[in-house]
Amino acid sequence: MDGNIRNNIKQGTKVQVVQKQDQRTGKLTEGTVESILTNSQNHPHGIKVRLEGGIVGRVKNILL
Repeated sequence: MDGNIRNNIKQGTKVQVVQKQDQRTGKLTEGTVESILTNSQNHPHGIKVRLEGGIVGRVKNILL
């Protein structure tokens, strides 16, 4: 599923995100979505979310 489309992401979904400081390296962090921070329906760099534990990043992969 595409992490650039807001409707694909729900609270409680397991995802991999890239944090702001990791954008150059592309290092991914895995976690569960606590809240969705992007208001638009899609975003070319990924929907911004807050993971449980407070980590903020843009969704790169949605895990099933």
